[in-house]
Amino acid sequence: MRSLWLSLILVAGVGATGCRTSHTPDQMPAPSQTSTTSPITPPVVTPGNTPARGNETADKRPRLVCFGNSLTAGHGADPGESYPDFLQKDLDDRGYGFRVINEGISGNTTKDGLDRVDRIIALHPAIVVVEFGGNDGLRGLRIEDTRANLDAILARLKTSGARIALAGITLPPDYGPDYIQQFQQTYTLLAKKYSVPFLPFLLQGVYGEPGMMQVDRTHATAKGNEIVAQNVLRLIGPFLKSR
Repeated sequence: MRSLWLSLILVAGVGATGCRTSHTPDQMPAPSQTSTTSPITPPVVTPGNTPARGNETADKRPRLVCFGNSLTAGHGADPGESYPDFLQKDLDDRGYGFRVINEGISGNTTKDGLDRVDRIIALHPAIVVVEFGGNDGLRGLRIEDTRANLDAILARLKTSGARIALAGITLPPDYGPDYIQQFQQTYTLLAKKYSVPFLPFLLQGVYGEPGMMQVDRTHATAKGNEIVAQNVLRLIGPFLKSR
């Protein structure tokens, strides 16, 4: 997602009817500036690489699933350096007995997420962090479709009994204030509808900080993913304390 994640800030641009669809999925320009980012490598269509920690069938810890696209998968980072990897370390250091599972796939849309949700439920997760939508917006897909897909994902996860946290995003300014506003409202409305904690800006404290972003100005470095993990840890904090 081209240099992404400006927390609910709208920038004047073309109207929603003029939104562009030429952006490569998983890419965004920097907040409040037009896009100058070079194309990144094609999306990886395999789940993120969270190192195995012992025999999975023997691991009885409750499961915390990070479910999303390239920001979750750890695109461009070395194995063991995605935010779910660092989240596992943070939980271990604090004595929380969860097993983090990285279910991020680069390039996924909300439709892809909906297609995969039953697989996530089959893992019997205690907690799911949902991070989808950026690729929908970058492709100029209908807000109604994105909202319906994400709504269905959350509804399915809710019925499974998992506790859910939602990470929202924004879009480049050239998509226009109307489209961007409706896009962002999707997350706000669904977080309220399902009473789930909501993080508008996953890369808070990461984007624009020296050494935190890869050269594509889109994905976090290992150092940046450490901060993302801390952001997510704060987001799910109430779930951990309630156990």
